[in-house]
Amino acid sequence: MLDKVLIANRGEIALRILRACKELGIRTVAVHSKADRELMHVRLADEAVCIGPASSAQSYLNIPALISAAEVTDTSAIHPGYGFLSENADFAEQVERSGFTFIGPSAETIRLMGDKVSAINAMKEAGVPTVPGSNGPLGDDEGEILATARRIGYPVIIKAAAGGGGRGMRVVHAEGHLLSAVNVTRTEAHSSFGDGTVYMEKFLENPRHVEVQVLADGQGNAIHLYDRDCSLQRRHQKVLEEAPAPGLDQQAREQVFKACRDACVKIGYRGAGTFEFLYENGEFFFIEMNTRVQVEHPVTEMVTGVDIVREQLRIASGLPLSIRQEDVELSGHAFECRINAEDSRTFMPSPGRVTLYHPPGGLGVRMDSHVYTGYTVPPHYDSLIGKLITWGDDRETALIRMRNALDELLVEGIKTNTDLHKDLVRDGYFQQGGVNIHYLEKKLGL
Repeated sequence: MLDKVLIANRGEIALRILRACKELGIRTVAVHSKADRELMHVRLADEAVCIGPASSAQSYLNIPALISAAEVTDTSAIHPGYGFLSENADFAEQVERSGFTFIGPSAETIRLMGDKVSAINAMKEAGVPTVPGSNGPLGDDEGEILATARRIGYPVIIKAAAGGGGRGMRVVHAEGHLLSAVNVTRTEAHSSFGDGTVYMEKFLENPRHVEVQVLADGQGNAIHLYDRDCSLQRRHQKVLEEAPAPGLDQQAREQVFKACRDACVKIGYRGAGTFEFLYENGEFFFIEMNTRVQVEHPVTEMVTGVDIVREQLRIASGLPLSIRQEDVELSGHAFECRINAEDSRTFMPSPGRVTLYHPPGGLGVRMDSHVYTGYTVPPHYDSLIGKLITWGDDRETALIRMRNALDELLVEGIKTNTDLHKDLVRDGYFQQGGVNIHYLEKKLGL
């Protein structure tokens, strides 16, 4: 087992990792910016190291500072959490070269899956269903670009190969706008990601966003932990998630589970990962793989009983998976509401001092948060301050518990998006299950 883990992150995920380490008897090192001295995991860690000022670029994204912190604390491994450097292949490579264990896939795997074109090609080879597309980067031949779009059929979407998080994408409905859209996306991709490579895919009109959670040990063993529905999104950012995804075609579901497991073995995947799909008319279409733990991993933990972060730590220690596929049983239903320090109507961030914090409780209720009464939410980072998760024997019970938990949650001194969630869990269409990825924005009038 690993001896000491440096947690290269902040907020609720850093506290989540620390708890998993403590359960396994692993010592912890918390790194933090000057603005984050009062974070809960910093208080609870065995050691803490300040790595820079409030700016992410000078602290949590500062690779030399992170490596130095690992060296001075004699750390054995680094857990990147999500965001920041979690899917940065160069960081993973430097961690390993410096003699530490990177808790995640190899740098080669991160690079493979981080480039959308190579990821799609790898998934095709592994038998994972993909969206009809250009089968590679778009070249400079305008005639070939036009012919590709005609073959796929409009509408199409132009995507940056190095993009992510909803950035670097442009939908084209008619041929007259195609070439200019390609050029603009290339320019934006080069500016945002340092890589102007773009590709083309069929644009699905009303899909759902369904993802499959996997665990693999890099020793030939891989399992799936069923699926999640993450279709309630605003500007491509997830707002509310649930597991399992309601109303899927069972045969297609079983086929995609097997394909995801096979793909993990084929590419030598190691750690926790998520295959993201668009789902429409009973079919799955692969869009990308996230090579890290996801924000929404708790809903999967609640319906499977599998501690995903604990398995990450075990795998990084060189141990095989502690569970087999036949050991994974789906039980009940779970929801997760992302609680952000922002206005429910304008979505403007609301940093400041929390004058009162009362998390909800009761059977089937879980609150993952680093917030406490007296804590000051800084303005420098993502506005996520917690995740409220509820579980029930069935979807209706889990939803009722979420409504009650949201009513019980108290956060004063700052604004939160709790009212938005209260509205969503009482929405008639959402209660039926299976809304598409455009539903929330249409509901909000965006």
